[in-house]
Amino acid sequence: MDYKNVLFEVKENVAVLTINRPKVLNALNPETLGEIEDVIDRIYKENLARVLVITGAGDKAFVAGADISEFPKMNSLQARLFAKKGQDIFFKIENLPIPTIACVNGYALGGGCELAMSCDFIYASEKARFGQPEINLGIIPGFGGTQRLARLVGRAKAKELCMRGEQISAQEAKELGLVAKVFKPEELMDKTMEVAKALANKAAVALRAIKEVINRGVEVDLVTGCALEVEAFATSFASEDAKEGATAFLEKRKPNFKGSFTS
Repeated sequence: MDYKNVLFEVKENVAVLTINRPKVLNALNPETLGEIEDVIDRIYKENLARVLVITGAGDKAFVAGADISEFPKMNSLQARLFAKKGQDIFFKIENLPIPTIACVNGYALGGGCELAMSCDFIYASEKARFGQPEINLGIIPGFGGTQRLARLVGRAKAKELCMRGEQISAQEAKELGLVAKVFKPEELMDKTMEVAKALANKAAVALRAIKEVINRGVEVDLVTGCALEVEAFATSFASEDAKEGATAFLEKRKPNFKGSFTS
């Protein structure tokens, strides 16, 4: 399927979704959000890949935010629907049953930072900049920024970043726990794809369980979280991957994971 605002390809079980509006720093408008959602739905329904990488076209921006040119036309109801649509799509990314990596090559501001945070982890270029600058427009983050940021960097730092609306470097973002790794700009995509391909060869059932248990577990108390882990641990033993992993270990060979369940 051809898209106007995004690029999409799958290679070696790794899907790459590129926001492709470099002239406006890959800003998110309703049409672009709709195309992102269509890609995510296809990956889920058609089982197209084992890993998803999200990045931005060009060398300046991942996504510099929502398309501000749309804002003067919006009334309160339209703003509510716009925010709800963005949140719904980002929840789809967060809940996608495969690993998702944000490959942040430049500005990740506002909706761009929120998009990156909906992924499982973020790899960033040394040139990347992060922030929630909505306060400078007299509004607040609307695509989940106040909530995910607080969960990633803590309440006090999230309040400071959202209230001041300033940008932070990739290195500071890493120190805060927002970014997993920082790479030289020319190495970013290669390093990201290297990890993505490695993940694509791991046990898909176990990866899905790890993602689900961590996502659900951080929202509950420790005892409940550990109970979720026990159930997922037991379920993983029903997979062909579990049998293959143990057998390969005992036979001293590399496992060949397929990601399916036994009957």
